[in-house]
Amino acid sequence: MEYDNIYMIGIGGIGMSAIARYFKIKGYRVSGYDRTPSPITSALTGEGIPVHFEESPEMIPGDTGRTLVIYTPAIPDDNKELEYAKAKGYRLLKRSRVLGEISRGKRTIAVAGTHGKTTTSTMAAHILQSSGTGCDAFLGGISKNYDSNLLTGGNGAMVAEADEFDRSFLQLFPEISVITSIDADHLDIYRDYGHIKEAFEEFASQTSRHLIINKKVSLECNRTEAEIHSYSCEEQCDFYASGITPAEGGYFDFDLNYPGGIIKRCRIGTPGKINLENGVAAAAAALLYGIEPEKVKEALGSFSGVKRRLDIRVNLPGCSYIDDYAHHPKEIEAAIGSIRDIFPGRRLTAVFQPHLYTRTRDFADGFAEALSKADELILLDIYPARELPIEGVTSRLIFDKVQSDNKILIHRDELMGLLERKDTDVLATFGAGDIDRFVGPITEMLEKRRRKC
Repeated sequence: MEYDNIYMIGIGGIGMSAIARYFKIKGYRVSGYDRTPSPITSALTGEGIPVHFEESPEMIPGDTGRTLVIYTPAIPDDNKELEYAKAKGYRLLKRSRVLGEISRGKRTIAVAGTHGKTTTSTMAAHILQSSGTGCDAFLGGISKNYDSNLLTGGNGAMVAEADEFDRSFLQLFPEISVITSIDADHLDIYRDYGHIKEAFEEFASQTSRHLIINKKVSLECNRTEAEIHSYSCEEQCDFYASGITPAEGGYFDFDLNYPGGIIKRCRIGTPGKINLENGVAAAAAALLYGIEPEKVKEALGSFSGVKRRLDIRVNLPGCSYIDDYAHHPKEIEAAIGSIRDIFPGRRLTAVFQPHLYTRTRDFADGFAEALSKADELILLDIYPARELPIEGVTSRLIFDKVQSDNKILIHRDELMGLLERKDTDVLATFGAGDIDRFVGPITEMLEKRRRKC
């Protein structure tokens, strides 16, 4: 690229920060703005990428011809820095467009899906990296194997999480694609499920060689030239698990069936049946890319997971804590099911922070049904993110429909005080807002409590 400076508006986002790290490694001067400090912005600052938290147009490098400004669609149109960059004639690109440009000329594996894409793409990247093939990877979460959302390894290979929000994934033209799931979501963007499905069909049409689709997904793929493959957790198809044997701690041993044979007695390095399904998808992508079966098996076993994806923070007798990014009813249902596998017979207290007014309004019934599967619910107020309040839409829409006598609705500022007074068995936090700010304090509080016992 013909720039010296990369300036990023919304640099603390998970996708934006990976790109920031990429350009820093490539030798560009990188800096940016975000609304609030976070562990990600602290890490970026420690890596030599200046970040500030007030809308300050004067912080944008002054050379308009040598500065590329990248922004996330989560930034409102009236952001002072965005308005300034437009008025002064800087070249402005959305994050998705930049990711698309980075991928040009690379052998790209892209993982899409309303659920499961972060873990699956991180698994696929780990398989390529640990096998010695190497890859550049832009991930939607922090890999626990590498403590980063960016992997670098070159050799022309790239793994990308393909985000459907704002139709971002249509900037990618991958060699291999995985579609993990298609559920109604982002209805503020798509209006209805039909339009979501159309976007995924267009994404599928942009895949050049191999299209790997969860067998549970129904999709019209008559516009793609790619070879179509199916995968499943247990149902027979092109790539599937058989001989599944539960093991202690929520792990599963299984045989991985693929068109070239069977990889015997695999185990994913993270527990939960949802990770078994994600592992089959990631293995399918790696095998079709050309990774040797035994190296695929080894990498699946050494996979440590992704922060905020079934992330076990405390695991002591009578005191366990797990954190998850789940913010859609299907994700919460799957996460609770996996937690039951990991901690059978134990009492589950779920803390949930709804994300977005529109998502709360559109899926209140689904959230209530999923959260009713916990033994106890602590429900927080809505995290608005990019949205303004909608009259009549509050967390009570969910709360009143939850089928449980053990439920409480509180403000986020009350959470730590409540948890300090409660004696929990298995505690789980769910949400995509700022509930992640509580993960460290909750972990510290629980570990301190157990040390006193």
